[in-house]
Amino acid sequence: MTADRTSAQPPGQAPRPALKVAVIGGGPGGLYAAVLLKRLDPRREITVWERNAPDDTFGFGVVLSDETLGGIEHADPTVHRALQDEFVRWDDIDIVHRGRTLTSGGHGFAALGRRRLLEILHGRCASLGVRLRFRTEAPPAAELAATHDLVIAADGVNSRTRETHADVFRPTVGTERCRYIWLAADFAFDAFRFEIAETEHGVMQLHGYPFSPGDSTVIVEMREEVWRAAGFDALDESRSTEQCAKIFADALGGRALRANKSSWTAFRTVVNERWSHGNTVLIGDAAHTAHFSIGSGTKLAVEDALALAACVEEQPDLPAALAAYETERRPVVESTQRAAAASLRWFEELATYTDQPARQFAFGLLTRSRRVTHDNLRLRDATFTGAVEEDFGCEPGTPPMFTPFRLRGLTLRNRVVVSAMDMYAAEDGMPGDFHLVHLGGRALGGAGLVMTEMVCVGPEGRITPGCTGLWTDEQGAAWRRVTDFVHNGAPADAGSPGAAIGVQLGHSGRKGSTRLMWEGMDRPLPDGNWPLAAASALPYLPDVGQIPRALDRAGLTGIREQFASATRRAAEADFDLLELHCAHGYLLSGFLSPLTNTRTDAYGGDLAGRLRYPLEVFDAVRELWPEDRPMTVRISATDWAPGGNTAEEAVEIARAFAAHGADAIDVSTGQVVAGERPEFGRSYQTPFADRIRNTLSVPVVAVGAISSWDDVNSLLLAGRADLCALARPHLYDPHWTLHAAADQGYSGPGAPWPLPYRAGSRPPPTGRADGPKPRLTLTRPDA
Repeated sequence: MTADRTSAQPPGQAPRPALKVAVIGGGPGGLYAAVLLKRLDPRREITVWERNAPDDTFGFGVVLSDETLGGIEHADPTVHRALQDEFVRWDDIDIVHRGRTLTSGGHGFAALGRRRLLEILHGRCASLGVRLRFRTEAPPAAELAATHDLVIAADGVNSRTRETHADVFRPTVGTERCRYIWLAADFAFDAFRFEIAETEHGVMQLHGYPFSPGDSTVIVEMREEVWRAAGFDALDESRSTEQCAKIFADALGGRALRANKSSWTAFRTVVNERWSHGNTVLIGDAAHTAHFSIGSGTKLAVEDALALAACVEEQPDLPAALAAYETERRPVVESTQRAAAASLRWFEELATYTDQPARQFAFGLLTRSRRVTHDNLRLRDATFTGAVEEDFGCEPGTPPMFTPFRLRGLTLRNRVVVSAMDMYAAEDGMPGDFHLVHLGGRALGGAGLVMTEMVCVGPEGRITPGCTGLWTDEQGAAWRRVTDFVHNGAPADAGSPGAAIGVQLGHSGRKGSTRLMWEGMDRPLPDGNWPLAAASALPYLPDVGQIPRALDRAGLTGIREQFASATRRAAEADFDLLELHCAHGYLLSGFLSPLTNTRTDAYGGDLAGRLRYPLEVFDAVRELWPEDRPMTVRISATDWAPGGNTAEEAVEIARAFAAHGADAIDVSTGQVVAGERPEFGRSYQTPFADRIRNTLSVPVVAVGAISSWDDVNSLLLAGRADLCALARPHLYDPHWTLHAAADQGYSGPGAPWPLPYRAGSRPPPTGRADGPKPRLTLTRPDA
């Protein structure tokens, strides 16, 4: 340690030691961290180890956002001025779909060559006195940590530091499903270009953008199986480059591509539970990676360097600085990684989108990460977005969410669904005044379809004592009171004209006989328990939950008949739609998952066996449900657990139900096993609905943290969903749909305000909170 080196401090504060800093890796992140730390305190002794030569570089162009550039300008104007002189800027994105080029403008990009970026940072390091040791392998981080105050591991995706101390950083490295190669062309594209090649081997894509007046980066990407089928696994760098140029000859104008130590690779997503270990800290790709399709690698590394330098300067000591750095950066990085994951999944599933109409395809590509949305894109390029809306079928001035949608004989006035939400407010399965007010209020709030909670088909099929049912005629009559209000309202013509209401039928299976949610979700009742039945004798909560009996033939038949009887009552109660609940680990879901179905008879084993009983129940319900009324099925599209159902199996499950007559698939996820590990985030379940819809051409309902009307419009226009179900937003605001219409200036038939509420269809004025506006100019009387 080097406590004798000090830097100037404000009056009254003791001098702080000047740090001795080692930087492992001479990429943009490591170099920029060195620049900033040296600039903030010239006394610091900083050394950068880089195993390559100063003029070696991999990749070609680097894209930086205006936000990142703003941070650079504030932190080091010298570097910012040098970058400004080098940037190539453009606004357009060109998307080529089956020979048709669609252009969207207003996006704003800035790029320069990676080699030139490194030269600028090398020069700035030299001018500040940072020691650059090229062609030199850095000593191990532990060795450097013993002789330096701070060790910055910027050693990339294959970080030796991270792997050596994996027990502390606890990394997870996932290899993705596409192969890609970085190449370059000796001309400048005039836009960011995405081009699709549908070859005999499968779909391939080109990502291209300029990085100098005469150069462009070209990335060619395809699924692993396509890459192998096309023979790229047997080609060297030169032949791969030539073949890529032939495949994308139109995009390149017949010109050649060039390589630079280019090789085919699969993207690796890096996540670390911790970013620091003692006085060693990870930045950039060593700490985290995000797929190149959102242009984030260099951006994240540079922003890491900015944050680290600032925290070292602001915090009283190094441990506090490293903790503050991770606290500041981790939420930003995790958000970026979620967006990048959505983007890379879109490209992995590209073959499922190529049959979409051209503009919808382009819109889906532009909004794939969910960071660009319908509203945002309309601000950037209203003409392009308007054309997409017209193709979708939007009447002038009508947002996509307020276009009607038809399922069998039912036409929904808009695409918003109040998702099924258990209320736990019934007694002996009887819906009461609460359910009338709860469901009726949300129908008044403008949604096209309001779903009941899971309505249980028998008393032993309840989740809790507070769950509703349809096993008696009295319950059916009570539900009829609710549906009459939703359909007719009171007084006449003043209710919820055009609202539809659906019933979700289900059986709790092994997740029954539990306490009310606020008394202990999934915890067994302290007394008054009823026996449970399931596909297999496995409790939901090991060592805590009740062990269910595995259903025998008589039990299977009996519960199927319960579903049939409930269906008759649902039809008599005048529900418009019936949904069969085959998700979330309840009885029918328990048959579908290999984690909860260990049967060895005809109702277990492979997916066909696990589907057998849910399909038998579906057929029994469909036979009794009126022909003109639609049926949907809710599924868990993944179990979020090793060995459980996957997204691929979800497609097959959806295919089977659609073949038996399901009109739409309501695509949820998880809640099947207690040890699940969901990947939570905004709209996190919608990719599963997207995949089913675009693989099978089956209507889907998307659910899962959809919270804004902008998200709804975006999902619909991109063809990722046909309907969007929202739960918690409708608890927060029963009039969510009407307020969404008001926010968008829409007052058409897709969102009619009930007559008694119409005076409230505009936001009320608020009290004035500011004073008079300041005078901006003062004109002299004699002027």
